[in-house]
Amino acid sequence: MDRRTKDKDGDTSARERPTLKTLAFMTGLGVTTVSRALKDAPEIGAETRRRVQLVAKQIGYRPNRAGVRLRTGKTNVISLVLNTEHELMSFVSDIIYGVTEAIADTPYHLIVTPYSRSQDPLDPVRYLVETGSADGVIISRTQPNDPRARYMLERGIPFATHGRTDMGLVHPYHDFDNYAFAGEAVRHLAGMGRRRLALLTPPIGLTYRGHTVDGFTDALSEVGVSEVPFNTVTIDHSIEQIRMRTAQLMRREDRPDGFVSSAAAATLAIVAGIEDAGLKLGRDVDVVSKQSSELLHLFRRELLVVNENFRLAGSELARAVLGWIGGADPGSLQSLSTPGEVLPFRG
Repeated sequence: MDRRTKDKDGDTSARERPTLKTLAFMTGLGVTTVSRALKDAPEIGAETRRRVQLVAKQIGYRPNRAGVRLRTGKTNVISLVLNTEHELMSFVSDIIYGVTEAIADTPYHLIVTPYSRSQDPLDPVRYLVETGSADGVIISRTQPNDPRARYMLERGIPFATHGRTDMGLVHPYHDFDNYAFAGEAVRHLAGMGRRRLALLTPPIGLTYRGHTVDGFTDALSEVGVSEVPFNTVTIDHSIEQIRMRTAQLMRREDRPDGFVSSAAAATLAIVAGIEDAGLKLGRDVDVVSKQSSELLHLFRRELLVVNENFRLAGSELARAVLGWIGGADPGSLQSLSTPGEVLPFRG
């Protein structure tokens, strides 16, 4: 009969978790041999390694984290630190999918460490480092002079940033080329005959805001079109705030005839504001927007989109952290995604 334990209320809990001794008993091997087989040790024959790993999978064996930490000093944990109020669910789910895909065949697993707007963004990172809760950390909403990156560099903690810093310090990152995105969006709109363009930017203080603004303004000069300022809201504002400000802007005589939007959710609000002002998308004004899922064309076929792959970002960030843990040069663990072409609806 299976050995069982009881919880404090007297209810029977699930079967005790399998251990190395369980595997040794089931395979007829010694505990040391089983342990080495699970680690793919070369001195253990290939057939023995396969047999032990198959049995381990069948009975649901997982290494005891506390034991692993005592023996190796490692947690086998990668922490993804996310702002729960600013990160949209599509971003979160895709980043998590990408990270878990990259670590699937490793001993590592993912924990998500959330923080809120009221917290200092350094707080969750400081907690992870001071408690030794993770071997590596991934952060987003990266700033040009990011105190989290500096803190982890000073303490030798492997990490990667979603976005670049501008501190003159080398660390792993993955970023989307927002300079190229904004420039291509402007050139596309100008090619359609649009002459007065507005940009809905990322929030002040984040590195990719600067990249986006620079790409936008440089391209304006290149193609000879003008900017209509749209700087009272960013993509961090609420849908209603963006919608209201867009409607106000579109009721002016010098209204824009083209928008560049840095986020898909904000684009929904821009379109609502345009229509509130009695104007028609694709006739009176065109919008180029980033998107991470193919939803915008379901909303309005007239929208023009550029795809940003957050699953790829998650995979690249996880590989970067694992690479640093494994001893790779942090400067070799940097990647930049180039945006594809501006896409119209293709039914």
